[in-house]
Amino acid sequence: MLTVFWGCPSEDLPAKYRRLEVPEDRLESAEAREHGRALYLEYCALCHGARADGHGVRTNLSSRPQSFSDRAWRNQSSPKRAFYVIQEGVQGTAMPAWKILDQDQTWDLVAYLLSIPELGP
Repeated sequence: MLTVFWGCPSEDLPAKYRRLEVPEDRLESAEAREHGRALYLEYCALCHGARADGHGVRTNLSSRPQSFSDRAWRNQSSPKRAFYVIQEGVQGTAMPAWKILDQDQTWDLVAYLLSIPELGP
């Protein structure tokens, strides 16, 4: 089963997340992306794969993890949606909420994820 929640628009997000100020400069920062990559390898690669292709070592999940290397995913994704999914998880799927990540860490992870289709994992 393919997941679609990452690529949905931001209009249906809870108000708290629709009102988020997106730190555009941080999303473009090589330093933030590198920090996000380290966070990805620590928290996300187990399920989403070291190459960010949705093929992690955990295979007993209720839904297939999102591939972040897909340009179509990137073109349909928004920074706010990615931030929301990381912070809140996705109910009814294997995607957990990562409340242990603070706002800066989450934006760094978003910066990395959004850069993967262009720059690679």
